[in-house]
Amino acid sequence: MRSRMGLIFAGLSLTAAVGLTGTASAAIAIGVSINVAPPELPAYEQPAVPGPGYLWSPGYWAWGGEDYYWVPGTWVLAPQPGYLWTPGYWGWADGAYLWHGGYWGPHVGFYGGVNYGFGYGGEGYAGGEWRGGAFFYNRSVNNIPGSVHITNVYNRTVVNNVTVNRVSFNGGNGGIAARPSQGDLAAEREHHLPPVNAQVHHEQAARSEPALHAASNHGAPAIAATAHPGSFSGPGIVGAHGAGAVAPHPATHGAGAPAGAHAQTLPHPGGTAQPQAHTFRPVTPGGGAPAGAPHPPQAPQHNEPKGQPQTQHNEPHAPAAHEEHEHEQH
Repeated sequence: MRSRMGLIFAGLSLTAAVGLTGTASAAIAIGVSINVAPPELPAYEQPAVPGPGYLWSPGYWAWGGEDYYWVPGTWVLAPQPGYLWTPGYWGWADGAYLWHGGYWGPHVGFYGGVNYGFGYGGEGYAGGEWRGGAFFYNRSVNNIPGSVHITNVYNRTVVNNVTVNRVSFNGGNGGIAARPSQGDLAAEREHHLPPVNAQVHHEQAARSEPALHAASNHGAPAIAATAHPGSFSGPGIVGAHGAGAVAPHPATHGAGAPAGAHAQTLPHPGGTAQPQAHTFRPVTPGGGAPAGAPHPPQAPQHNEPKGQPQTQHNEPHAPAAHEEHEHEQH
């Protein structure tokens, strides 16, 4: 397999850019391209939100030099009020898969049409919004248990007319055919900030975890999501459906996570409670089929074994009757 990995490095590694200022590092195009498609996105539950102000950063496959490794989804604090996270994505171009890194900005931009779940259905973000400096959570797509005191919540049904799959890349054979919308192009021109330090260390810690590499987990990582960046043991750890148990090892948190080898992240050129039943579920058209229903056939992307696909049960609603219900949780 190693002989098939044709690496094309563009610029510097993320580790080399960490010492730069946010503005400088965001302006550098950093990445790596591979000629083997990343595995499908694993199906997993979302850990409970740790508290007010935390935003969801979905999991993704990163490149570890010889194979892909899974960077678990996690909750992070935004670099400043009003900023939202645009996830990174793999895109096929010029005979290789190129990683386009995520960034923070006033609006969510293009992320390849990849359905990361939990509000990131392939276009925009339906998991929450900023109002007057405070972040409000959409309860319909976020795991907000009664043990977490968050008063800024609302319920808004999410219905996306997208193909049901867990494809993790845009373009190429079997990839997602989405293209940027006018709103995405407008977001591209806005001011962006690079990943916060907690996200950088989280990715680095994931690379140093053998169980997160696709060669070991075959596309179903035992640590698919975590409530805190860099914390890979203890409460708040969620495994992918079909994954084995998490091997015991010391926990690491945030900035204290081991650095490991350099992470393959591409800043955009433009600028603990136990988990509950909030599964990563690609959104079905108009409500779609129940969990476990067969999916439309699609071209294979890789040779990794696939986990059981999940679907999200979103009921269609008439626009005139669509209401937003805000309430407090105590």
